[in-house]
Amino acid sequence: MQRTMNDKALDTSEIKVGYIDLREVVEEKSPGLYDKIPGFVIRYLRKIAHIDDINALMQRANGKVGLEFSTLLMEEFGVSVTTQGLENIPKEGRILFASNHPLGGFDGMALFHAVIPIRQNLIFQVNDFLMYLENMRRYFIPVNKLGSNASNVRRLEMAYRGDDTLLIFPAGLCSRKNKGEICDLEWKKTFVTKAKHAKRDIIPVFISGHNSRRFYRIARWRKFFGIRFNIEMMYLVDEAYRLKDKNIRIIFGKPIPWTVFDNRYRDVEWAQRVKNHVYRLEKNPNAEFSVDKEV
Repeated sequence: MQRTMNDKALDTSEIKVGYIDLREVVEEKSPGLYDKIPGFVIRYLRKIAHIDDINALMQRANGKVGLEFSTLLMEEFGVSVTTQGLENIPKEGRILFASNHPLGGFDGMALFHAVIPIRQNLIFQVNDFLMYLENMRRYFIPVNKLGSNASNVRRLEMAYRGDDTLLIFPAGLCSRKNKGEICDLEWKKTFVTKAKHAKRDIIPVFISGHNSRRFYRIARWRKFFGIRFNIEMMYLVDEAYRLKDKNIRIIFGKPIPWTVFDNRYRDVEWAQRVKNHVYRLEKNPNAEFSVDKEV
């Protein structure tokens, strides 16, 4: 039997208290940029990214991992999670969850919170900003660095070949607003290709929610002016704090066998069909995946 990457029990005493440094975050994304940013902008970014709040939270969360940590986060941000279709998650077997990405961070923690009681051997592809959460590093692979970090590529390959349960946001980036509709960008084909090679069934997942109009406006301006640095990412923590007293609804659809993904369509076309199916789950949680539905 293949081992999982989480087989080794974690000694929670080894978890270091997280500390997020804004300079490190900016320099990692855009080397040399931090020193060019005016001081008043730095102070604004510290505030909007809730750097002090998050560091205080990590102090309180010292030693907490898995469900204990995600529960603390739900309480800290005042968010409730309701689920539908948990019976569609097999307790055994090699699967991956493919989900839409409406919130850009907290939706991932909500999904983790819903799945971890059923599947403890989770591996999650996340925005590399979340790697600053020391308590969750055993579960995370930074998606933004895969192309430039050979160890992350190997770790992901091992995860697909092993028995870990994978949580994937195939769009990579969180949802954007286009023609008045908030939805994911094109889903990358990788999860379909890897699922076929690793013989993993796919659990389609729909997550409710959206960010503020400010977030989508900033994303649109950044794209218009050709700015490469993902400015809106700095607002994701503030977006999470705006979720207070809100409910995140998560719908788990029926498993899609990996054998479905044959040569009728290219993998990129299969990926969009799964994406469309995920959005159909919002209105019809019991929907069957149909290969005849148009992309």
